[in-house]
Amino acid sequence: MHELSVTESVLRIALEHGQRAGARRITAVQLVIGDMAGFVNDSIQFYFDLLSRGTPAEGAQLRFERVATRLRCRQCGCEFAPEGTDWRCPQCQAWAGEVLAGKEFYIDSIEIE
Repeated sequence: MHELSVTESVLRIALEHGQRAGARRITAVQLVIGDMAGFVNDSIQFYFDLLSRGTPAEGAQLRFERVATRLRCRQCGCEFAPEGTDWRCPQCQAWAGEVLAGKEFYIDSIEIE
């Protein structure tokens, strides 16, 4: 259900930027979402379609770019993509590490007419 509030923010931002640009209509919104963010594309699309009715964003296409999780081992500095729930470094077997990628959530671009 947390997709609802996030989608409300995405729509508000898209409408604000569209209005400032003098857009008649918003045709597409490109979203970048890290795998660790926990958001489901279909849920965001569902809420966007529902919330955008009657606005200049109605019918806009949402495009999703997913970012895979990447970590850096704090022990040896190795950068790696964890395998499922196994977040051990493949070189030294230390657990977890610094998250380099995978938490992203932002609007990359907005297409307008």
